[in-house]
Amino acid sequence: MHEQVLIAGAGPTGLTLALELARRNIPVRIIDQATEFFAGSRGDGIQPRTLEVFDDLGVLDAVLAAGATGPVMLAYLGGEFVGEHRMWDPIEPTPAVPYPNGWVLGQAGTEAILRDRLADFGVRVELGTTLRTFAQDPTGVTAILRCGDTDETVRAAYLIGADGGRSTVRKTLGIAFEGSTDESLRMLLGDVRADALDHAFGYWFAGADRPMEGIALSPLPGGRHFQFAAPLTDEAEPTLAVLQEYVDRYSGRTDITLSELTWVTVWRPNIRLAERFRDGRVFLAGDAAHVHPPTGGQGMNTGIQDAYNLGWKLAAAMHGDESLLDSYESERRTVAARVLGISSALLDKLVDGAEDAMRRGPETQQLDISYRDAADLGPLVAGDRAPDAPLKDMAGNPIRLFDLFRGPHSTLLCFGETGELPTGTEAYAVVRPGTTAAGRHVIDVEGHAFAAYHAVDGTRVEIRPDGYLARRD
Repeated sequence: MHEQVLIAGAGPTGLTLALELARRNIPVRIIDQATEFFAGSRGDGIQPRTLEVFDDLGVLDAVLAAGATGPVMLAYLGGEFVGEHRMWDPIEPTPAVPYPNGWVLGQAGTEAILRDRLADFGVRVELGTTLRTFAQDPTGVTAILRCGDTDETVRAAYLIGADGGRSTVRKTLGIAFEGSTDESLRMLLGDVRADALDHAFGYWFAGADRPMEGIALSPLPGGRHFQFAAPLTDEAEPTLAVLQEYVDRYSGRTDITLSELTWVTVWRPNIRLAERFRDGRVFLAGDAAHVHPPTGGQGMNTGIQDAYNLGWKLAAAMHGDESLLDSYESERRTVAARVLGISSALLDKLVDGAEDAMRRGPETQQLDISYRDAADLGPLVAGDRAPDAPLKDMAGNPIRLFDLFRGPHSTLLCFGETGELPTGTEAYAVVRPGTTAAGRHVIDVEGHAFAAYHAVDGTRVEIRPDGYLARRD
């Protein structure tokens, strides 16, 4: 089928993009060269802005049910308990920000929830399917896929490379992956059981003389596993025995027996940004476009929001309006560069042994991302994140602005208008209590919506499908 989108890579980025397209009735195929779904925790931190994306995609309830808030970390130095720490202090929700705190869920769990939601639209991941090569022309992309011993020629309108840091799509296009890899610093990451430890807490074990050089064990929701992180300074193999040796050395205890190593990897600082995110009808997203240190929990979240930005623009292009496609690179590459700076600075703090190296501030929540500084947006007027606010509907029932935004459409808010609303769009009058409006309207009982949008009677604000302000009159 020519009028389809082909996505290479079925991690969180590829799944989010497939879901964005599928709910807009755009035919999509999503392939992955792996023969089994990823089973590890890798990107286990979900940032507040991503929770808002998941709200829109209809998976938030499942994510909240499967995950947990960030754990209290119990710190031990030289075998002695020295205190409790949190990576961030819990923040109370506000009318504008309903999900102000990060959430913890192993990446495998997040991917499973996204796959289940995607299946609701009749789309399933094609495992064991490799993108061998592709070529593009003015009307589409021709790709050669291999599944088992069989090659298949596929025609698609667009190809998206969400195929990770070693992206076949990026390499085939010859796009430079600018940045650096530090071979001198290695970290061992894995998922393991440690039944002697209380799973309600996380643990930091280090020597008394070098408190920032140690190991972390963070509980993973939905079982008894912990995510393990430790510096790896020699050529040791990433095995259960090596993990056990680290625990014995840094904890000073003999009762902690590790078991059930379900995932393990050796990580090196690989901080890179693709020179460009688009080449004709081919796009890069997620790790294929930018690779982050794990500090700050930015990589998976940035990739998901790449997909959230690109999905509605691709859908518009599939319906004949390609004018928004250039804005994807302008907006998302600017964001990725900024976020790489944040996570790199946090990594430097960790390496330097700064006392606040494990603390996370508002800069990691991705709620302050704005597209105001993006260039070459064509007809698109970029703005800030659209805040939430509590309202009442025409029947007097509680409702939120996010309820109005949810779905694949743009939303027009007409503050204080009581006459007929524009047709052909999702338009709502936002009125004060006691006001009679002719069309579809919501009531701003406590004034939160007017305040959040700095609105007066007659203000009109258009919200893009990805939850950012498109225009304001």
